[in-house]
This record gives sequence, structure tokens and C-alpha cells, in this order.
Amino acid sequence: MRGLGTRGPRGAAGALQSPGEGAADGTRRPTAAPVYVISVAAELAGVHPQTLRVYERKGLLDPSRTRGGSRRFSERDLARLRRIQDLTAAGLNLEGVRRVLELESEVARLRDELERTRAEALETIDRIHRHYRRDLVPFDASPVPYAPASQRRI
Repeated sequence: MRGLGTRGPRGAAGALQSPGEGAADGTRRPTAAPVYVISVAAELAGVHPQTLRVYERKGLLDPSRTRGGSRRFSERDLARLRRIQDLTAAGLNLEGVRRVLELESEVARLRDELERTRAEALETIDRIHRHYRRDLVPFDASPVPYAPASQRRI
């Protein structure tokens, strides 16, 4: 398996670990701050720098650039690189990886949109209920004495 060597900080299962990313339970998300030059990013990923260039050419990675044109990779880029490695290890070619990443991105966008729509709907429902409570008219709930029909005056 190319690109999955033993170089770089990897755990027992071979998963790429990037510094400052937090616990394995996802309590902290990777940042987008571009900090790693291509050689360091390649070392962290256990791949050759040329592999990162190929991934960029294929549209799988989009690292930031300095004013001089040098690539700078963020923790988010390294997390994406881990996902690329997982997919290629599962047998997908780079075009398949690109399509999977696009679909995952679309699903994430749609989930965000759904969550916003749900929040707006709940706010609308709450606003309507507040409106109803404001329009309620208090009434006297004292009991009315019962009078048989023969005694009622109609």
C-alpha cells in the first residue's frame, strides 16, 4: 500500500495523528490555520511530497499559499488527507475519492441547512405559541348554580 508507510506519527492501527487535534472522540475540530510546509505535511502523513502535489492537481487537496507561492497545509488539510488515505486503502481510485469527498461535502451542507430550517421552524412555533398566550382572555371560573329546566326562565 503506497503512502501508508511507517514514517510519521502514527498510532498502532496506522491512523495518521496530527498535533493539536484533540481526543479521538472528536471533542476538538481541526483548525484551518495554514502552518505546515509540504515536507512537514508529507512527513506527518507518511507520504512523499509529490503525492501531496498529485492530490492537489487532482483537486483532492487545496492548501493555502504564501505570497511567494509555497504551499501551507493546515490541520484540516491533514484530516482531509487522512480521509483520502482511508478511501484509497479501501480500494477507491483518485476519481472515486474525489466523488466521495464531494458527496460527503454535499451531505454536510444539507445537514447544516436542515438544522437551520429546523431551528427556524421551532422558533416560528414558539413565536406562534407566545402570540396565542398573549391573546387569551381571562374568564371567571366561578361555578354557575344549577337550575332544573322547569325552574329556568327562557
